[in-house]
Amino acid sequence: MGGGREHGNSEEYAAEVRQVEALNRLEGPTEGGAGDASDRVRHRGADLLVTGHALARTDSLGEALALIAQLADTTLPLCGQAVFRADRELLHCVGHFGFPGCEDSAFRVPLGSDYPGAQVAQTGRPVFLASPQEYGARFPATRHLADREGHKAWAFLPLTTYGQLTGVWMAAFDAPVDMTDSVRALLVTVARLLSQSIEQTYTGQADRALSQSLRSSMGRTGPGVDGLTTTARYLPTGGGLMVGGDWFDCIALPSGRLGVVIGDVQGHDMHAAGLMSQLRTAIHAYAAEGHGPDAVLVRASHFLAALDEDRFATCIYLEADPASGILRVARAGHPHPVLRLPDGTCVLKHLRGGLPLGLDLAEDNYPVNVLTLRENEILMLCTDGLIESGGHDMYSGWLRVRNALSPGGPDDLDGLADRLLSAVVAPQTPQTRDQPASVTEDDIALLLLRRDPSATHADPPGRHLHLTLEQDQAQALSDARIEFQGLLHDWARPEQIDTAVLLASELLGNVLVHTEHVAVLRAGLSGTPGRRRLRVEVTDRSDDVPHRRAPGELSSSGRGLVLLDLLAHQWNVRPEPEGKTVWFELDEDGPEEP
Repeated sequence: MGGGREHGNSEEYAAEVRQVEALNRLEGPTEGGAGDASDRVRHRGADLLVTGHALARTDSLGEALALIAQLADTTLPLCGQAVFRADRELLHCVGHFGFPGCEDSAFRVPLGSDYPGAQVAQTGRPVFLASPQEYGARFPATRHLADREGHKAWAFLPLTTYGQLTGVWMAAFDAPVDMTDSVRALLVTVARLLSQSIEQTYTGQADRALSQSLRSSMGRTGPGVDGLTTTARYLPTGGGLMVGGDWFDCIALPSGRLGVVIGDVQGHDMHAAGLMSQLRTAIHAYAAEGHGPDAVLVRASHFLAALDEDRFATCIYLEADPASGILRVARAGHPHPVLRLPDGTCVLKHLRGGLPLGLDLAEDNYPVNVLTLRENEILMLCTDGLIESGGHDMYSGWLRVRNALSPGGPDDLDGLADRLLSAVVAPQTPQTRDQPASVTEDDIALLLLRRDPSATHADPPGRHLHLTLEQDQAQALSDARIEFQGLLHDWARPEQIDTAVLLASELLGNVLVHTEHVAVLRAGLSGTPGRRRLRVEVTDRSDDVPHRRAPGELSSSGRGLVLLDLLAHQWNVRPEPEGKTVWFELDEDGPEEP
């Protein structure tokens, strides 16, 4: 039944407990019997609770009837069961237990006939027949149906699913049964548990059908567009068949551009999956209409808020231009993407963003981040299930992702995607390598976007980083330091990493503090490991050329050029058609710092 519920809510469970306690009070010791029979009666309530829990997890009517059959003993000589479904004219059997050789479809009686099950289907009241004599006296026209099986007592009880009487459960006994209040209460309770099991089975089957349909629409992405290749993976909660709220999509846009989206609707149930399907369709439509990334997310947020005020969704939507490699990205509360450079270096790309979709707080603001994807660079987008599963937090999960994404070249995009999933769901130690993959606590959606090499030109070899800092980005400088450190993760002289970060921070800070313009940082590594050169350029559109000053001991500024003189191996200022560029270089095998 795909993980059926055990009880609808605490009130239902409490009601069951009270009814079982009533059964135990009503059922006293059996006449002339002690020991086993008396103990069995006193434990009937506990058996019923166990059976109820098991019924809530069954996948079929046959399994449910087999579980109920286990309640049979000397005090309840249950030997056969049948479930009838009622339509407008007929009562027909849809399942049975204890009638070998019988076919379900073989038994059909008109609803207006003199048959106990037909009466129950019409009135909704149970019928209890303690002996063949009582059966013959009350239902003489259908007495021959009972004689064929040799049963000695019967109970016919209504089955209610989704608030309506939809069927009848027949319990047959191979010995006469004294239909006391406690026996009747017991059989009514079993019928109610069977009704819940049937309802849950139908719900589970519908959920699985919807889940399978959604999963089929979440197949791997197509080849992308010329110049851009994508691949994607989806892993449901627990590694099973059920779909939750995670999704991805690739959308062909005008002028050869590609739209890429990944998102996560709150929750892991079928309601989340249904909302995901609608939200995914809406975003696809908004993108195809030609709206920019920020407008797509604003519209999607209003759409989700109108659908369900209690659910929100995180999302990243981007437009990619294959000719230039420029990505225009908007983020709504979603985990930051990861940029994989051609040599395997991975950098967490910190993007400005807005609130998750659906909160509808009248503060829709999804700033557009502009990135440039160079040839053989890969942008990884994922939902938080890839990062935080297995007890990891965002930091340790990021390290796990980085370690799985770094090895190998950029050519095998499918291999990279498979390795990332294996890092989450596969054993990690030699002792557990042969064991089955572990299940996931959350859905996982993963999408990789690569800019393919061009036959007409090639980007210069090496490792490169491009950052743009707006004036209103309070957190941007700290995020830039983290990304810059990632670029130098394997620099041979660790003390120079701090030097490089300090100098880059000074140049960026000078632009943000002393001008009103955007700061653009370009950093690149060239050469072989151990003998590489780092070149950092910071460009702004201000025509004011920096001058070296002699800052006082308590001065809060004026040290930038002094630090460049002292720490950089080379530096200079280059005029641009609009503004200027300040650059510096550090050599991995250069002279020691003063």
